[in-house]
Amino acid sequence: MSLYPNLLSPLDLGFTTLPNRVLMGSMHIGLEEAERGFERMAAFYAERARGGVGLMVTGGIAPSERACSFPGGAKMTTEAEAEQHREITSAVHAAGGRIAMQILHFGRYAHHPDLVAPSALKAPISGFTPNALTDDQVEETIEEFVRAAGLARLAGYDGVEIMGSEGYLINEFIVSATNHRTDRWGGSYENRMRLPVEIVRRVRERVGDDFILIYRLSMLDLVPGGSTLEEVVTLAKEIEAAGATIINTGIGWHEARIPTIATSVPRGAFSWVTEKVRGAVSVPLVTSNRINTPEVAEEILASGRADMVSMARPFLADPEFVAKAAAGRADAINTCIGCNQACLDHIFSLKITSCLVNPRACHETELVLSPTRTRKRVAVVGAGPAGLACSVTAAERGHAVTLFDTADEIGGQLNVARRVPGKEEFDETLRYFRTRLAELDVDVRLSTRADAGTLDGFDEIVLATGVEPRTPAIPGTDHPKVVSYLDVLRDGAPVGDRVAIVGAGGIGFDVAEFLTDGGDAASLDADTFFRQWGVDTAYAERGGLRAPERPKSPRTVHLVQRRTTKVGAGLGKTTGWIHRTELRHRGVEMIAGASYDLIDDEGLHLTVDGERRCRSTRWCCARVRNRAASCTRSCCARGPPPSI
Repeated sequence: MSLYPNLLSPLDLGFTTLPNRVLMGSMHIGLEEAERGFERMAAFYAERARGGVGLMVTGGIAPSERACSFPGGAKMTTEAEAEQHREITSAVHAAGGRIAMQILHFGRYAHHPDLVAPSALKAPISGFTPNALTDDQVEETIEEFVRAAGLARLAGYDGVEIMGSEGYLINEFIVSATNHRTDRWGGSYENRMRLPVEIVRRVRERVGDDFILIYRLSMLDLVPGGSTLEEVVTLAKEIEAAGATIINTGIGWHEARIPTIATSVPRGAFSWVTEKVRGAVSVPLVTSNRINTPEVAEEILASGRADMVSMARPFLADPEFVAKAAAGRADAINTCIGCNQACLDHIFSLKITSCLVNPRACHETELVLSPTRTRKRVAVVGAGPAGLACSVTAAERGHAVTLFDTADEIGGQLNVARRVPGKEEFDETLRYFRTRLAELDVDVRLSTRADAGTLDGFDEIVLATGVEPRTPAIPGTDHPKVVSYLDVLRDGAPVGDRVAIVGAGGIGFDVAEFLTDGGDAASLDADTFFRQWGVDTAYAERGGLRAPERPKSPRTVHLVQRRTTKVGAGLGKTTGWIHRTELRHRGVEMIAGASYDLIDDEGLHLTVDGERRCRSTRWCCARVRNRAASCTRSCCARGPPPSI
């Protein structure tokens, strides 16, 4: 009997049946505009289709040039472009999968001077003020959506998704804060929702009844002046009547100041929003955001909060997510940790997407892990993230792998990071590696120092010995009040009520969050998370907002850096603001442009803008590679492994 009967049950759409309740949600992956992009996208989506996902949705494809995010962005406007997409759809169908194309108009979120919106109101995350669409241009926009949908069918797609959430063009028409029009497209809610209803109605007329039409509805805007629950329900009913097959859940505008998908967001936290629309419509409802394990997905479906679950990034982490769950191998799923470092951060930097825990994602045609023709004995020294990944990959290719580490557990500094509030997902990464090492018969030798004698007889040796704290050149670093980040995070060293942290990179922020955490586990408890970030689960106010309730920090913390740039500028593009906001609410003082003078009994002496200051001291340091293993000399003499 299946452990996930609801997740793996078929979904009857009338004219077709999906094999399970899993939607691989839309995500732009950067291949849409890349060289050999269609070949690479075909490989990417086909691999996920083989992994058993019920239905996939592509990244957003614009219905016109002005609808693109940037000049030259992906669009569907001609039969020639549709023909290019056949490479994707043919590969997916050959792999037994189904795929829909998302039609996305960026509206005022676009980054080019020809961007358009319902009103000439600049978005806080765009450098351009949009041009307000005329009545004729609104009609043209509707027809552009219709044309794109027809071309998607011509290209072989099984359906389309109309992107009506996250603050893009359609969403901008719906909300009065961004729609100041006084014509038939603005004013009353009936007028403001006219655009999405007309798009869905006319698309259905164009594509016929036997084509999946998903509408992604912004069910919780999380911006001032956003929609009310009553408006959301009204729109859902009208969208169903207009011809939608499925209604998908969108959470939060991109400009919202509340995290919705980062690792600090509790799993499945926003499924309550979808549940509020249940009963109002009869078409299947999809819930989304931070659903990353089959257990979470199954619980949501079993409780009746939704008919399907949408997961996007989890399929970057593991394309075999569904197949492993169905085979009773959930422990072997490489779980998405919600870090955004190689997916969203890459996209917003115009890079090709990948995944921190699965670098093959979107690089399937480049990183081809074929079975080895020559089986070798491979020694990997260091069981941190790099050593674990190397061991698993080499063993998957057929090599005999032995993994050494002086610690009594695998994981290296993952065991340190997972102690930071909001980074509990690293436990899943460690679980995945433990499972895979066992499945692949990797010989794991813990509490063992690798030396020249130990490593004798191996064909290849890989050093993955990680990093160690670096002592900064500040007079007084040998003072008894000074500790390293490992002392604090790993060893539980006591610290005082007033703490200065030297270094405001990722580790500095981790230490600050660890030291200012009140023990309320917001990342593990949805009610606590919503209370602290100001999300109104009663949905009594527009946009689902309320005043946040922030806990007090148990100590005073100063986060200091030498650089004159914004503190934490090197953090993730899509998550750095979350960490800065969190620490500011906890009263952390962030100091940039500091010169470190000395550390003594009084604390840390600084000079900032010519002014001398003093802060009580604990310090956080940078990192250097650890080459302390006694095997270093003999290993390095071999050079890098040529082909394992």
